[in-house]
Amino acid sequence: MTTAPPASALVERARHLRGLLATDGPLSGAPIGTVPILWNNVDIADDIARLGYDGCQLGLGFPEGEALRSTLAARELRLAEVYASIAATVDGPTEGALDEVRERLRLLIAGGGEVFCVALDGSPDRDVAAGHATDDDTSRMTDAGWDRLVALLRMVAAETRAAGARIAFHSHAGTYVETPAEVDRLAAAIDADTLPFCLDVGHYLVGGGDPVAALRQLGARVTHVHLKDVDPGVLERLRRREVGNFRDAVRQRLFTELGSGMLDLEGFLAALAERDYRGWLMVEQDSGWPPPAESAAIGRRVLAFALRGLTREPGAAR
Repeated sequence: MTTAPPASALVERARHLRGLLATDGPLSGAPIGTVPILWNNVDIADDIARLGYDGCQLGLGFPEGEALRSTLAARELRLAEVYASIAATVDGPTEGALDEVRERLRLLIAGGGEVFCVALDGSPDRDVAAGHATDDDTSRMTDAGWDRLVALLRMVAAETRAAGARIAFHSHAGTYVETPAEVDRLAAAIDADTLPFCLDVGHYLVGGGDPVAALRQLGARVTHVHLKDVDPGVLERLRRREVGNFRDAVRQRLFTELGSGMLDLEGFLAALAERDYRGWLMVEQDSGWPPPAESAAIGRRVLAFALRGLTREPGAAR
């Protein structure tokens, strides 16, 4: 990521576009960010700003500390989140997992970030079970492994709060916390105040769940949201085991642009609006056929249109 100051014209255009995309409806207080996984190591701060986003996740190749703060501030962007993966086996987090997570937390605090988004890392035995992880032959974490995971999450949550940031746990396909039952088990093991959740609607769909139902069940525990759509054809092939694992499914574009898959985006946003949600809405897409900026632009505009729909009276012209 370049740390050079942006052209003043870009900042003005970005500010103007954010104004055009803004809504005054029920979710007007929720900032909208992007997860720059599509771009990888290219210079993207200008793209993120000019597409109308308020902030972003820490991406590959980003600077650290004050350099990151100044790079984002110059473009009127915020560091919405830093993502951390917890390495684990069936026996729970690995020996070095806590140190790796603490390093990611350091990056969040140094960069002035807001949300520490933590998830289990993928593992080979669950990678091949993604999309059908409720099957009897799925490898599952042991009870002792769950105990170790809960203990680590309690520790990380306390350290995150002590540093002045917010934490949110993200269930993830291809890990030991993928299915609704596994999410429920974690929710029952740690209270909501200690460990709020990030609901990634795409991963929850892959895990066999209904994001709208999950949001109603989890309620205020959901403090952070990742929005991505799912290609139903690729998901069906994954569930039939015609696609061998989660990584291959992502390569076949399991996740697609908002509005082009099976996600009930309008229903999900309506459920968020019912509880006056004001956390981040992070537009994400793990891979895509179009150029990265094109996919990110589609996601931002589809989301803006859906948000505006929340303010319309039933039957009003679109």
